[in-house]
Amino acid sequence: MTRISFEEMKSIIKRALLIAGMPDAKADECAQIHTASSRDGVYSHGLNRVERFVEYIRKGWVDVDAEPTLDLNLGTFEIYNGNLGPGILNAQFAMNRATEIAKTNGLGLVGLNNTTHWMRGGAYGWQAAEKGFIGICWTNTESCMPAWGAKSCGIGNNPFIMAVPRKGGHIVLDMAMSQYSYGKLQVTRLNNERLPFTGGFDKEGKLTDLPGPIEETRRLLPMGYWKGSGFAVLLDVISALLSGGLVTAGIDKSGKGSCGRCCQVFIAIDPLKMNTQEYIDEVLHDTIQQIKASEPAEDGGEIFYPGEKSLKTRYENMELGIPVDDSVWEKVKKLAQITP
Repeated sequence: MTRISFEEMKSIIKRALLIAGMPDAKADECAQIHTASSRDGVYSHGLNRVERFVEYIRKGWVDVDAEPTLDLNLGTFEIYNGNLGPGILNAQFAMNRATEIAKTNGLGLVGLNNTTHWMRGGAYGWQAAEKGFIGICWTNTESCMPAWGAKSCGIGNNPFIMAVPRKGGHIVLDMAMSQYSYGKLQVTRLNNERLPFTGGFDKEGKLTDLPGPIEETRRLLPMGYWKGSGFAVLLDVISALLSGGLVTAGIDKSGKGSCGRCCQVFIAIDPLKMNTQEYIDEVLHDTIQQIKASEPAEDGGEIFYPGEKSLKTRYENMELGIPVDDSVWEKVKKLAQITP
């Protein structure tokens, strides 16, 4: 396994984005987020997504010069058109606006329509928590998962994120509506590994823990079976209603690639508007302590709160370097026009 320093990875990704036509400041910020995602162990939506992002730029599915524009201002609720700009930058803007509104009003909500793939959704939960806000956000996507009981894809695998700021390490939940995302399937397959639990159906309609057959059939297993399927449907509908944009059925017809013209919702809450810091600290301390005191199901096992493993991986990868799949790393270097 090859490990790359944060600085080198960011530099190479930025160079690839500059060559693809991104302005310097935007290329720098996107490279930062891609690298940070891999640093935190979300390899599927970090380095591994660079090649696809560059492809979307070259096809004109992402407008590197576009900026979000205001559609509607309702005080604590604003709606923006992403104008098919880089999804990372649009999402950062939207969460930042939500926190600015929440700083004044206690709660801020921003709906974002006509945007593009935001890559790692958890990045925007961390963004809110770093500023001291509770963050909630989600996106809809093209149809890439079957509704419960179906064989063909008809609903989006709509990622949902919740984050709570905490001095000892933020609590951040970043989850897709499937048991495993396509990105996780790819990483597992590239590592020649099996999934920890069954993640979808093979050609025979049987549940399997092998990522390849699931990628082939695209029959992802919704988390919680019918519950995850229903959750995905409602996230899709509500994101469209809160942003004035497209539902999954419309995204499918847009011809703009994965998540092209998708909708997103960003909510920020200032917990200090209704609580003292002492009460917040007590709530989080008692919750974490009870979780960590749980008896592990396996000998030597450890119980983690949401976000803890990401933070642990972050520290490890900053010290040792970020692990990369050699074939993926070579493709990104090629995009950066770096030859052996």
